Amino acid sequence: MFRVWANTHENVAVRVKDQTHQLKKQESGFFCAFVPEVREGDLYSYFLDGEGPFPDLASRFQPEGPHGPSELVDPRRFSWTDQNWQGLKLPHQVIYELHIGTFTREGNWHAAAEQLGELAKLGVTAIEVMPVAEYSGTFGWGYDGVDLFAPTRNYGDPDDFRAFVNRAHGLGMGVLLDVVYNHIGPDGNYFAKFTKDYFTADHTTEWGEAINFCGENSGPVRQFFVANAAYWIKEFHLDGLRLDATQSIFDKSPRHILADITSGARRAAEPRSVIVVAENEPQHTKVIRTEAEGGYGLDGLWNDDFHHSMMVATTGNREAYFMDYLGTPQELVSCLKYGYLFQGQRYAWQKKRRGQSALDTKPEAMVNYIQNHDQVANSGRGLRLQQLTSQGRYKAATAVWLLGPGTPLLFQGQEFASSAPFLFFADHEPKLAALVRKGRGEFLQQWRSLATGQLAFDEPCSRKTFEECKLDFSERGKHAELYALHRDLLKLRKDDPLFSRQTRQFDGAVLGPEAFVVRFFSETFRDDRLLLVNMGTQLFLTPAAEPLLGPPENAQWETLWSSEDPKYGGSGTAALDSELGWIIPAQAAVVMKPVEKREVVRGDG
Repeated sequence: MFRVWANTHENVAVRVKDQTHQLKKQESGFFCAFVPEVREGDLYSYFLDGEGPFPDLASRFQPEGPHGPSELVDPRRFSWTDQNWQGLKLPHQVIYELHIGTFTREGNWHAAAEQLGELAKLGVTAIEVMPVAEYSGTFGWGYDGVDLFAPTRNYGDPDDFRAFVNRAHGLGMGVLLDVVYNHIGPDGNYFAKFTKDYFTADHTTEWGEAINFCGENSGPVRQFFVANAAYWIKEFHLDGLRLDATQSIFDKSPRHILADITSGARRAAEPRSVIVVAENEPQHTKVIRTEAEGGYGLDGLWNDDFHHSMMVATTGNREAYFMDYLGTPQELVSCLKYGYLFQGQRYAWQKKRRGQSALDTKPEAMVNYIQNHDQVANSGRGLRLQQLTSQGRYKAATAVWLLGPGTPLLFQGQEFASSAPFLFFADHEPKLAALVRKGRGEFLQQWRSLATGQLAFDEPCSRKTFEECKLDFSERGKHAELYALHRDLLKLRKDDPLFSRQTRQFDGAVLGPEAFVVRFFSETFRDDRLLLVNMGTQLFLTPAAEPLLGPPENAQWETLWSSEDPKYGGSGTAALDSELGWIIPAQAAVVMKPVEKREVVRGDG
């Protein structure tokens, strides 16, 4: 059955196997027809009032790219072996964001699947794949997708994607997909050819026309996007979605499209559980509140505040959108306790108030990171955090991030301190490439350190820029100390009963200009954990008048883990608490646990 919405046309036909078949128009503006004797692999295109050929907007595969014909795909052909897989819920997840094209040298699903075992051993529980909807060209980030049901040919065919998911499930990991429902890409975008009702002039986005979710004739538009979310969950056994830039999804309907998309994804997964996470730049916690509370029912939100404060703490850089952050110990403690720092206060960078209250949200709802695709690329040269700060601060920041109560998100290669940059890249035809280059240059002007003199940045539309971003897995061995640090922290997070529970049963205190302590409370306070962090110089606390440093009765603190362990490239950690007071090592993080106090036996002399 061929079916397409083209409400402004009178004649719609489909050409398949060199034969043209007329579709019958229905009152709803849909055209449909049953065409016998078609099979998987057949190519087809639509003609609209004699104009065409055009690809199917709901094509499952575009073997020749977005400007070519669509291919019939049988989604039932793949032999799944994940029948016992129960899906994912957000608590206790460790998410790993990757871009299929640069994650491996080969840049395809098969090569990426071969690395999944190593990620499982690291402690990753869920893979978050950057967008894969078909786009123009042979490389790109994926946020300019134009065929939203078609996995891009650049990484393989649809069954290669299914095999990747199946392999992940076999290793005990889920897979989330980053999807873009706020705009359609500029090249290969045929939506308006079928009907201009897909878009609205009532709103604008930074990247293209806004989607019509609440204007005239918006019903089929809503159906299309809800069906797309359900499609990825059902036909690819995905465990959830990450919704890009939801602040640019505009809807004044009684029930917001985000609520429809989320509930549609959950229905498609039944009886499995799925996770729906949003990027929302203005930090509207309404997104994750239940529908009964007037929200949209999503599970989690990306937390830029955590990233920005940590960047200032580790690098000292307060340019551009870091200007409202101090990177102080109090900021970092507040991030751990309350998620967002800005929950309605004025935000000088944007000259308006930012955020909504998050005080009553669950800690796991905050997806925290110190690297992600945007933030690494936005450094101008695509530099990773360890290239922007000292190794000591980098290790300390990693400990705060991975042992905190939020949901940690790693960016590809971060776990072994990859030296590969992650730059902005997009393969476009020359005219569009020039616009992309101009736009990228204007965006980077916000960084004064980059804008001084002649601004230079890697050519976005060059294949060389894309190739530079590919990971080198030999660095797992070359940077074995930092790889071990990530692996051990994730094991501690999973195995320790206090770090694993993701509750707010902890408190923190500032100890110095760049130092703080967080105490994770046990039920009786007899088996608490201390996380001591110092981004600055060695700190002597005499007196140490801070209650959180006091050990349980008849106990003393003992080091459980330290970023200065020699196996992480450190120089060792002496006792922090002694008769001389507390000594907090410089640029380090130390985890302590209580042990029974040992008597010191002295000789008579």
